[in-house]
Amino acid sequence: MAPPEHRPDGPHTLHINAHRIPLEVAASYKARTRGLLGRDTIEGALLLTPAGSVHTFRMRFAIDVAYLDRNLRVLAVVTMPPGRLGLPRLRSRHVLEAAAGAMAGWGLRVGTTVQVDPLRTDR
Repeated sequence: MAPPEHRPDGPHTLHINAHRIPLEVAASYKARTRGLLGRDTIEGALLLTPAGSVHTFRMRFAIDVAYLDRNLRVLAVVTMPPGRLGLPRLRSRHVLEAAAGAMAGWGLRVGTTVQVDPLRTDR
């Protein structure tokens, strides 16, 4: 399985504990720059890779942000309202974003390791 930064942009599946969550991977510069800008909400989560920090300028809603290391282990989880600049996190290689409150519902916390799989279309 390729590391997230070597995956194409687009739909994937995020596994957190027993949860299977729709995931959009943003690995290209264009996709990372666009991120969640211009959206009113997000279904599932967005993985920015590579990334060490994020901002919520011009965003329309608050988000949960999880900073992940190279092994997809959670280093920190914060909730950011619109108009904020997140601090860069040492050892962060990926950033996972979701609607505020979603990550707590998935049981995501520091030390959790997540898994990213390609979206299966053969169902």
